[in-house]
Amino acid sequence: MPGMKRREFITLFGSGALAWPLAARSQPTMLRIGVVSGQPRGGSIFVALEQRLAELGYRAGKNFAFEFIEVSNIEGFESGYRTLADHGVDVILASGPEISLKSAMAATGVIPIVMIAIDYDPFARGYVSSLARPGGNVTGVFFQQIELSMKRIQVFMDAIPRMQHAAVFWDAISADQWQATQDAAERVGLRLAGVELREPPYDFEQALAQLPPDYRGALVVLTSPFFFRDRERIADFALRNRMASMFAFREYVETGGLLSYGPSITGMYRRAAEYVDRIARGAKPSDLPIEQPTRFELIINMKTVKTLGLGVPLHIQQRADELID
Repeated sequence: MPGMKRREFITLFGSGALAWPLAARSQPTMLRIGVVSGQPRGGSIFVALEQRLAELGYRAGKNFAFEFIEVSNIEGFESGYRTLADHGVDVILASGPEISLKSAMAATGVIPIVMIAIDYDPFARGYVSSLARPGGNVTGVFFQQIELSMKRIQVFMDAIPRMQHAAVFWDAISADQWQATQDAAERVGLRLAGVELREPPYDFEQALAQLPPDYRGALVVLTSPFFFRDRERIADFALRNRMASMFAFREYVETGGLLSYGPSITGMYRRAAEYVDRIARGAKPSDLPIEQPTRFELIINMKTVKTLGLGVPLHIQQRADELID
């Protein structure tokens, strides 16, 4: 699916408030973007970011460069952002979990920060003054992951009508999601058994061994950069163990997962590229409203449906935004 278009985001101001006089501002000779991430440099989200930057006139090695630091655990974020601040990059990208933005803000109060808040609410946590006028040196995009917990559980139960038990994989980054998912499941009568994964790369077979037998037929995987990085392993794990699986992003379904319900994560990264461009042209982060995606996609992998012998109801298939064969 293509990245999100402008109309698929909520802006706290009208579109004119986000416009800027291109002729009055010029792009820097070399824009240096600092990134700390649990994802590889060549991952789909950064490919989407760089594609949008190219559409805006940026060419790697010519007028922009990534200073990219990949981390293997949450402890690496703090030192990674300190390194970027010490190097004096022009813009910092704080993407994914709360620890990313927290560490970036601790490292600098001056360098503009464009966040892609996926696993937390930056306003509720006090990182910005408001969504309309964030203040300080932070702006960007976010979606309220917690609020989708009920919807995902309901979609999963509608797709697998006889499901009564499910396992949930979560980690330190997704602890709040785990609590919200438990609350949602309790309201609709779905019994959950959660397993906290620790010390990436995670051992999914060991996690499976901790589950009671009744809970080994269905799996909900919460969002975390380390789950997303290992999405091919997770999808393969679920297939091998004949587990119906539910995720937040289509990228899991593209690698063999059963279902996903959520926004386009690549669309969020494309939108972040536009924020970077505005800042490079002179806009202040404090003046750029924070945006939220408003379009949510239901994706079903029909090959996985057939492999697992599942009878996903026709009306659920018809509701899907895309059926992957």
